[in-house]
Amino acid sequence: MIKVMIERQIAEGLEGAYEMAIRQVIQAAVNAPGFISGEAYADIQRPSHRVVMVTMRDLASWQVWQQSPERLATVAVIQPMLDDEEKITLLEPL
Repeated sequence: MIKVMIERQIAEGLEGAYEMAIRQVIQAAVNAPGFISGEAYADIQRPSHRVVMVTMRDLASWQVWQQSPERLATVAVIQPMLDDEEKITLLEPL
C-alpha cells in the first residue's frame, strides 16, 4: 500500500471552484484499479494551499491512474486554477 500526497497552490478567489473540481477527481479515482481511498484537505495556516491524500494498493496502480485519460481530463480542469505546478510525493509505510 502507498500514499500519494498531492499539494496544490490555488489561485486567490478560486478555492470554491477548486473544491468542487477536486471532488470530481476523487470520484473518478474511485473506479481506478488499486484505489483504496482519497481525501482532500485545506491548510489551516495557508488558505490557498490544498493537499489531497490518495491511498493506492501499490505504486503500479498509482502510475496507471496518474497517466489515465480519466485523471488527465479531470486534472486539466484544475490546472487553470493553480498558481504553481502540483507537487506529488509518494509515501510508503515503514
